[in-house]
Amino acid sequence: MAGPDPGRQLAQLREALRLVERIAGLPAAPPHEAGLDEAARISVAYDSALPLVQRRFEALAAESAIWAAAGVEALLAADPSGPPRAAAERLARQLEAALSRLAALLGPASP
Repeated sequence: MAGPDPGRQLAQLREALRLVERIAGLPAAPPHEAGLDEAARISVAYDSALPLVQRRFEALAAESAIWAAAGVEALLAADPSGPPRAAAERLARQLEAALSRLAALLGPASP
């Protein structure tokens, strides 16, 4: 049975971040250039992490995905005149912070 794919989880959160940045009217960030490299590095770090760290990563990634999805849904359901940009900017900052926490949790992968 295949386990979680932490690299994919981070990539999905990055996609959500790009969507929220567009809703906020922020300058379009280029696609994360090191996306595949980051996904591979995170996956390797996850595989070599202690089970406790793996469970914490999984919990934080799942929690982040849930509130990010709820936030995006709320922004899209906002007033037809346009989504509240301040709320979208705040959600973007929270997503950036969650991505940083997830990456920091696993630390740098050993070569």
